[in-house]
Amino acid sequence: MTVKHQVNTMTIEQDIRFENRARLLVKCPDQPGIVAVLSSFLFNYHANIIESSQYSSDPENGTFFIRIEFHCDNLQEKSTKMEEEFTYIANDYGMEAKFCYLNKRERTAIFVSKELHCLQELLWEWQNGDLDTDIAVVISNHEDARAIVESFNIPFHYIPANKEIRLQVEQEQIRLMAAYEVDLLILARYMQILTPDFVNHFKNCIINIHHSFLPAFIGANPYERAHTRGVKLIGATSHYVTNDLDEGPIIEQDVERVDHRDTISDLKKIGRQIERRVLTKAVKWHLENRIIVEGNKTIVFH
Repeated sequence: MTVKHQVNTMTIEQDIRFENRARLLVKCPDQPGIVAVLSSFLFNYHANIIESSQYSSDPENGTFFIRIEFHCDNLQEKSTKMEEEFTYIANDYGMEAKFCYLNKRERTAIFVSKELHCLQELLWEWQNGDLDTDIAVVISNHEDARAIVESFNIPFHYIPANKEIRLQVEQEQIRLMAAYEVDLLILARYMQILTPDFVNHFKNCIINIHHSFLPAFIGANPYERAHTRGVKLIGATSHYVTNDLDEGPIIEQDVERVDHRDTISDLKKIGRQIERRVLTKAVKWHLENRIIVEGNKTIVFH
């Protein structure tokens, strides 16, 4: 099969508008002078800092995190030299660093099963220009989403999946991710457990939405169990996928109040609304390079 990439006019406009914009994400042991060193480095390339956010886990022997967005004329010509020179600073200060260029939009794949509310929210945000990505493909183990996906002129692949053929299915999915040059995988209520091999292919690049306020009600049927317990709050959690089921680094959570009058059906309806906004926020923050993963938690610069 030959995969044809869509020509997106938004992508072309993005390339032109942001060709001289980038973000620098840094994680390192906290110590005096880090901000000065980073500012001086950018100043030497005549870069203008547009936005800067930082956090220290502890001023004494803690870890320092910073996200800097900057403008630099002729950035594409300077980028290789900048990154090469920055390696010396990174070595001196024990930094883990990443340059992200705004003219290079990430390509995403959305995985979905039968419940389509999160998929629809992402598609609407993308259509409105509020989701800074190219949705390269949608993959599903059911046909339910085909019509809506193809109405957006996005490729749709139906791949039946169950535990008996899981390895075969994931090999095909990995092949498609490479063919579509996908950077980020979004599990928009994809009701299949991923194998360790699949997860290891995409470390910190798979975002899931879980229909409960983790760590409460891990696993299946959270609304039924929440109703049985008579909970007063229900919520949703978006997190990076790891090989510990539903225990990956949490990106965003939200809740709403409920009471004894709410049926299981009511809880599910309220929950779907929470899931939509929580997943969309998490995806946007990832695409805007606002997240730094530290162990099994995240630093999110809003």
